[in-house]
Amino acid sequence: MASNTPRPPKAERNATAREQARQLHARQQTAAKRNSLFLKLGVVVAVVAIIAIVVTLVLQNNKTSIPDAGQAPSHGNKFGGYTLTPDGLTDTPTMSVDKEAVPDAGTIDGKKVPGGVTEGKKGEPVQVVIYADMSCPVCKDFETQYGAELEKMADAGDITLEYRIATFLDRTSPTNYSSRAANAVACVADSKPEAFSDYLTALFEQQPEEGSKGLPNAKLAKIAEESGAGDISSCADGTEFRPWADYVNAGFQKYEIGGTPSAYINGHEWKIGEEDFKQVLDKAVADNK
Repeated sequence: MASNTPRPPKAERNATAREQARQLHARQQTAAKRNSLFLKLGVVVAVVAIIAIVVTLVLQNNKTSIPDAGQAPSHGNKFGGYTLTPDGLTDTPTMSVDKEAVPDAGTIDGKKVPGGVTEGKKGEPVQVVIYADMSCPVCKDFETQYGAELEKMADAGDITLEYRIATFLDRTSPTNYSSRAANAVACVADSKPEAFSDYLTALFEQQPEEGSKGLPNAKLAKIAEESGAGDISSCADGTEFRPWADYVNAGFQKYEIGGTPSAYINGHEWKIGEEDFKQVLDKAVADNK
């Protein structure tokens, strides 16, 4: 049956067809742009995922390659410290350590203190315990300002001076420089304790920029040799004392040390920026006599 609806003129039909074609083309372009965007986003997500996997594998390899337990260096105490003497470092028993078995914290005047931190009796040397990280620039400034004076006071018998080398700044280094440097420090403590102080000073003097790759192991060994510690190249290039470094840092975390440098003077925490270190130390020495 024929339709009674009049057919549109040809020109109108052509215009309608062109408009429909234009709309179809526009939809196709929008779909193409959307698909292109999804493709690009997919590539970005894939790249990020690959990077995340690689980083995770590297971190896992770094972590799993270092056992939780290992040998402590000679002259390292059970709290993770090295105590200076006029001739080098205090002797300690041979021992193994495990980062899962750090000694408990103590308490002085109701406040939590790291294990091994004590309040000296009258007439005894004042105990000074310093936490430092070899990547820490403020630790370098602290040692530059106070290191020589602290050694002088230790040699005079006014204080006992103990260093505990943390490694929490590994998180800023792509090569775990803090742990590698701590390992090298342990190598020197173990084999040449009389060079310990000079080596510590030299490492701070030649400290690399925080967050960088740090000094290579060969350079750590060279500085040791220049400091009178002899050849520690095989030790510095290995991981013999990396479990010890992890053990010390586990204590740093367990005792909730806020950062480095941190110091405990006669059982009381000195907080950087709040009090003048030398004034607090001199007062503690005077009060203990």
